[in-house]
Amino acid sequence: MEWAEAIRALGGTPVPTELAARYAEPHRKYHNLTHVRQVVRDAVALTEGRDRALVALAAWAHDVVYDGRQGEDERASAAWARANLTAVRLGEEDVARVEGLVLATAEHTAPPGDRTAQALLDADLAVLAAPPADYERYRRAVRAEYAHVTDEQWRVGRAAVLRSLLDKDPLYRLAHHWETAARRNLAAELAASEG
Repeated sequence: MEWAEAIRALGGTPVPTELAARYAEPHRKYHNLTHVRQVVRDAVALTEGRDRALVALAAWAHDVVYDGRQGEDERASAAWARANLTAVRLGEEDVARVEGLVLATAEHTAPPGDRTAQALLDADLAVLAAPPADYERYRRAVRAEYAHVTDEQWRVGRAAVLRSLLDKDPLYRLAHHWETAARRNLAAELAASEG
C-alpha cells in the first residue's frame, strides 16, 4: 500500500513529500526504500480493515529519519509523520495512532493486545528470517551503515543486539512462521562473531 493510497483510505488528501528522497540518502545501505517497502508489504499483510492504512503509514514513516541514533531517529520520524499527516488533513486520532506506532519501533515493544503495533514490529524484523544469502546481504548492509565504528566496537555492539533479539520469546508476536529461520540466522551470526 503506497503512502498516498493509505492517506486516501483514511480520508486525507495526499500532497508530495520527500519520502523517497529521504530513503535514498547515500548513508543508507539497509534502511532504504527496499527495506521500507518490505516492511509496508509485510505489516499490511498482517493486519485487516482500516488498520492496514494506519500500519502502512507508520511503516512508511518509521525510518524516514535515520542517522543511527537509537531513540532519537524514531522520535524524529514520529514528528515527521505527525507534521506530514496533519498537513494532509488526517484526523487527530489517526495522526496520533500513526505517531504512536512509529514510536513503538524505538524500543521494539508493543502494548499488550495491540495487534497493529505487533504487525509493524514483526514486519520490521522480517529480514531476520530471510534465506541465509539474503540475511548475509542484510548483515553487510547494516555493517556498512556503521562504517564509522571500529571492527571491535561493531563486534561487541552487534553481539549485544543479537543476544537481545535471541532473548525475546517469542521474537515475533503474529508472524510465528518466521521464528525458526530468524533464530537460526541470529544464532549463526552470533557464533561467527564470537568464533
